[in-house]
Amino acid sequence: MNVVVIIADQLRADHLGFENRVPVRTPHIDTLAAESVVMRNAFVANPVCMPNRATIMTGRWPSAHGLRTNGLPLDWEAETFVRNLRKEGWQTSAVGKLHLQPMGWPFEEFQREEIEAAMPAQWARAVASFGEPFVSWEDYERHANEAVTLPPDYYGFDDVSLTVGHGDRMSGNYVQWARSQGWDPLTQAGVQTSQVVSPAWSQVYESAVPAALHPTTYVADEAISRLERYARNDEAFCLYVSFPDPHHPFAPPREYFHRHSPSDMPIPTSFADEHTGSPEYIKTIVGQRGFPNEDPTMTWAPTEEQFRQALAAELGSIEFIDDSVGRIMAAIESLKLKDDTIVVFTADHGDVFGDHGLMLKHFTHYRGVVRVPMMFRVPGVSASSRDDLVSSADIAPTVLELTKVAPLPAAQGRSMVPLLSEAGTWSRRGLVIEEDQPFGLENLPGPVRMRSLVTSGLRLTEISGHGLAECYDLRADPDEMTNLAADPTRSALVSAGREGLLREVLQLLDSSRIPFHAA
Repeated sequence: MNVVVIIADQLRADHLGFENRVPVRTPHIDTLAAESVVMRNAFVANPVCMPNRATIMTGRWPSAHGLRTNGLPLDWEAETFVRNLRKEGWQTSAVGKLHLQPMGWPFEEFQREEIEAAMPAQWARAVASFGEPFVSWEDYERHANEAVTLPPDYYGFDDVSLTVGHGDRMSGNYVQWARSQGWDPLTQAGVQTSQVVSPAWSQVYESAVPAALHPTTYVADEAISRLERYARNDEAFCLYVSFPDPHHPFAPPREYFHRHSPSDMPIPTSFADEHTGSPEYIKTIVGQRGFPNEDPTMTWAPTEEQFRQALAAELGSIEFIDDSVGRIMAAIESLKLKDDTIVVFTADHGDVFGDHGLMLKHFTHYRGVVRVPMMFRVPGVSASSRDDLVSSADIAPTVLELTKVAPLPAAQGRSMVPLLSEAGTWSRRGLVIEEDQPFGLENLPGPVRMRSLVTSGLRLTEISGHGLAECYDLRADPDEMTNLAADPTRSALVSAGREGLLREVLQLLDSSRIPFHAA
């Protein structure tokens, strides 16, 4: 059985057509969903790119696999589901954004000093493990300056074509391909070359890159090229297809940028959340509405105009991805691979995207950030929709069981194969979502360690060392509007959440090293 894993970057589960929340048109992904087992309650292990991408590969939570925050490389010897497939004879390749090693933007010196002072032991271990001369295989400037071929068995992949970066001004193997087509993304793309830039937020602009030369097209073209080769050689394969969009900047090409009018974009019901019970750092963010952070990745509070413009552009990017997924699925069918190929579709994390009047991610575990699309199209398995709690950590064990390949011995996720049948059952009571950041915010000094428990009925979040907590009764308050953590009348619910969080965190303590002598 072949495997195709398709991943989008920073895509909310409900920003797809079949979810009926926003006016996005995704007919190809909707068709894939109609042929799949769709996991409606799929959550990340961590709402940040690198930690959760490593979780998808290893089936382990970040506190166990070690890539706890952006900027750390995944252990070179990490056991991944792709490595297990490769050992058993599968041809393995990846196209697009991997982000298993840093993309190379260095800390400013003041940031380095701040982190080293706040986390001296962790900093010393990082330097000892990777060394200051360490140069990432996914470094933006490295790929911009030379043609880079990744080494064999790169976390299990023998054949890799990378995109590195965000938006339309990308590096990686893509930049060499684009230059061979007469286009240089580093000088001809980006906000500085755009003819249409949102006056409300510079992270929203019309890309000058033609659609045929855009990174989204490159990823689809490279994926289809590999499918054709595998079909020609009759090889069992695992193909990892990772689109770097719709992550901000929201900058699709002209024909996709203008598909939606900002004036038609719906405002979320929770946009006007007054945050009376929210932690102080959230109130501080909301109090600065309309002013994006200097760090463009950080959670902030947009105005309605800023939100509408961002959403219209993001939906265009999603529809571009949908067209590309359609091309890939058509290739699978035309190459007569459909009856032998498992297709997985998911995202590395979501985006709060207007809920509670906020944008992007970091330091918040609202549902839009932590819930992701997840579907499995498995030949011979009937399509269905499941409400069971599942995690990004469950993907690796599931793929290995479906392909009848040896499981990862240290995986903490669980195979979802029982859920692929109508009679399947699932006993999981709760899921932990981790977030560790070496830096902080105003009213939330770093380093920051957040842990959330999600169950069918509640979400409880604790921030270590700060006395900050959130607790939401999801049955009565699905939009997470009323924080009950300090409500004495709901102490039983809060206590149940804390008990469940402790239970699940203890389950995740790394036990990969065990004694082999009595003393």
